[in-house]
Amino acid sequence: MNASNAMLTAIRGRWAVAAIFLANGFLTGSWAPQIPVFLTRLEITKFTLGLLILLFGAGAVTAMTWCGHLISKHGSRSVLRWFGLCGSLGLLVVALAPNVPLAAIAMFVFGGSIGGMDVAMNANAVVVERRLSRAIMSSSHGFWSLGGFAGGAIGGFAIQNYGHLTHAAVVTALAFAVIAVAVGHLVGEDRPQAAEHHKFTLPTNPLVYLVGLMALLTMISEGAVLDWAALYLRQELGADLAIAGLAYAAFSGVMAIMRFFGDGVRNRFGAVTTLRGSAIVAAAGMLVAGLSPSPWLAIAAFALCGFGIANMVPIIFSAGGNQEGMSSGTGMSVVTTMGYSGILVAPSAIGFVAEHSSFGPIFIAMSGLLIVVLLMAGLAHRAEFAAAPAE
Repeated sequence: MNASNAMLTAIRGRWAVAAIFLANGFLTGSWAPQIPVFLTRLEITKFTLGLLILLFGAGAVTAMTWCGHLISKHGSRSVLRWFGLCGSLGLLVVALAPNVPLAAIAMFVFGGSIGGMDVAMNANAVVVERRLSRAIMSSSHGFWSLGGFAGGAIGGFAIQNYGHLTHAAVVTALAFAVIAVAVGHLVGEDRPQAAEHHKFTLPTNPLVYLVGLMALLTMISEGAVLDWAALYLRQELGADLAIAGLAYAAFSGVMAIMRFFGDGVRNRFGAVTTLRGSAIVAAAGMLVAGLSPSPWLAIAAFALCGFGIANMVPIIFSAGGNQEGMSSGTGMSVVTTMGYSGILVAPSAIGFVAEHSSFGPIFIAMSGLLIVVLLMAGLAHRAEFAAAPAE
């Protein structure tokens, strides 16, 4: 009976953390169609917008670093509860900001809440995996992408017809409700490892940094689509707000579908082969998006890119967590920190470049970065061990 109750609790915890992944993706995806309105409402340049996005990234990275220490002391369940509930309010705070100084503070807080929530939900997913003795990480990220798809698909239409404040308020209410219900069913660690984060030393194995570089290059491309695809379609390809919001929605929706099938694909073809094929598809999609003469072709190209990138990040993260001569936590911390700096911080540099150029050449350059990942794919061979089911 005890074993049966424990399994039932773990299953509930699995769906609870999946719901929080979904809510986090929904909040992130809902931010994408808000960006064109944010730029015009505050009457700022692309460069200033890039700096504000940089503050979002700075808040996220700051919270990610702090969150690891909090989890070591209090456990992922408690930390996720507070970051999740606070994170649900972030988009509304940004949408209410009346000027650049307050917008800067709002972006830092929004980024911090999303970043802390991200680390805590991934850590809690690991706890669930241990309880269930099976992998759930890929499908958890699939729920994140599904939320991003919903946020991007609905956002442009909602903003155009009801205004950005109404949109932000509805998104906040939905996210808060989902998270508030889910946190009551989260599972926690048996005993938080309080001593684990007291002392930090960088690993000496250079391979983990090369794997981190692969994560960085991949997630720069993901961040570019999140933060700039809608503006690219709006300003350079002449799309209206509703259509512009579909760029990230298509990217995220296809990514969600592929992540739900990701473990099976990797088990069949192997991590390195899957990574190489995925990189080719992602690079092709990004290249076509940068060369596209029409918004609908660009949307299809971003969807193709999402098809490729979907399983690149999980494979690279698995490789980072399975490096020889170091704990999985140490390798994972290096690779995830380098990778998330790509999706959270690097896109601000794109705003500076776009101020003096256009977005088309930038997306073409992103395809080049993905080709570099293709050439480095052999370094992901350590993920082969993670791909096989442990039975």
